[in-house]
Amino acid sequence: MKLRVIAVGEAKGPIGSAIAEYEKRLGHYHRFEVATVEAGTRRGKDDPARVMAAEAERILARLSPTELVVAVTREGREWSSRELADRLARWGVEGRSGVSFLIGGAWGFDSTVLARANARLSLGAMTLPHELARLVLTEQLYRAGTIARNEPYHKGP
Repeated sequence: MKLRVIAVGEAKGPIGSAIAEYEKRLGHYHRFEVATVEAGTRRGKDDPARVMAAEAERILARLSPTELVVAVTREGREWSSRELADRLARWGVEGRSGVSFLIGGAWGFDSTVLARANARLSLGAMTLPHELARLVLTEQLYRAGTIARNEPYHKGP
């Protein structure tokens, strides 16, 4: 099964290096791809609704009608690392060709993106910069791969 992260904005600097490391590791467990779309804001000078609509257009253009879509949002449901691993395994058994995880921009997601999502995942109640959310997500996708193969990386329940 192919996993993909579609994120608003590029990951740069030390966080970008850490993200790249986990993205590389993910290749041992899944076909993995990253797609970034341009952020729709100019340092807070744009109307948030217009920014989200522009980002939504770019995100939705990257999605195929058949793929499963998970929006990463504060309003989502928290999954444990094991729950994420179980969901990925179940989706693979169900014959899903791919799953795309979406990370929005500074204002979050437009309602059209949330309407397209099959699931909403929360990384916690706190607001995270998109780069940090991407790091946490890619590490958890890697961790899910190690859990599925019963490898020693994951120490939790």
